[in-house]
Amino acid sequence: MKRIMITGALGQIGSELVEKLRNIYGQDNVLATDIRPAQDMQGPFELLDVTDAQRMHDLAKDFGADTMMHMAALLSATAEEKPLLAWNLNMGGLVNALEASRELEMQFFTPSSIGAFGPSTPKKNTPQDTLQRPTTMYGVNKVAGELLCDYYFQKFGLDTRGVRFPGLISYVAQPGGGTTDYAVDIYYKAIEQKRYTSYIAKGTYMDMMYMPDALQSIVDLMEADPSKLEHRNAFNVTAMSFEPDEIAASIRKHIPDFQMSYDVDPIRQGIADSWPDNIDASAAEKEWGFKAAYDLDSMTADMLEKLKKKLVTV
Repeated sequence: MKRIMITGALGQIGSELVEKLRNIYGQDNVLATDIRPAQDMQGPFELLDVTDAQRMHDLAKDFGADTMMHMAALLSATAEEKPLLAWNLNMGGLVNALEASRELEMQFFTPSSIGAFGPSTPKKNTPQDTLQRPTTMYGVNKVAGELLCDYYFQKFGLDTRGVRFPGLISYVAQPGGGTTDYAVDIYYKAIEQKRYTSYIAKGTYMDMMYMPDALQSIVDLMEADPSKLEHRNAFNVTAMSFEPDEIAASIRKHIPDFQMSYDVDPIRQGIADSWPDNIDASAAEKEWGFKAAYDLDSMTADMLEKLKKKLVTV
């Protein structure tokens, strides 16, 4: 990777990915794009609706990009509220990004998700290769996207790569309509109010990852030797699996009087119930050396430290 174009650059992952890649590859070598204007972003930025195939192609060509990172998507809970919009945006944008990458011979990355699994998938230690029958529009999009990326590799030789992200936790971006967003919001409420009402039920385990690990996994996969990639797309990656009471207990090690209650949202709970409790990331570990640095307690300590500084300056 030398010249990188990112779609959805103002989203949950994209906003931090831009900064990381610019630190590694140089500010002027990373083009950030999004459908909304950037506020105070340094470095190259262009407005882009990812359903506009011609503009996407032209921006990548004019920039001289050798790598496309397609991050633009409607997330799980929002996609259930607007399923047709989710299909048009998530699939239309992906096809446009793949076509631009094929035509301009770019390396390609897009994230999949644990949402690609469904209630018939094994919930414990979910394998890399297993039954995928999601019951959400977001999940259907992700399975179709995984297959489409494999098709472009096999049919056209396009260097497509991707991971299945679990819930991602970050102190930078606000929650953006995902089912796992409670695990971000809880830290804000712990600092501001010392209490939180969880919309996910007690005992509901989901895989999670701290954003620094997620960003590093993208870089590591994209820089990996392609001859060692047996799967290439949709690698399982994870760092931890916990239920709401466990994250609350981790917070109480720093904020002893923190309290949590429950008011379960049936839509997001239904989505969570269809996902695995924990997944097997051994294929990523074997094929390109994936390894997460943060567990629940080390993530909690860093989140609270960073958020306290952030909230004081807001």
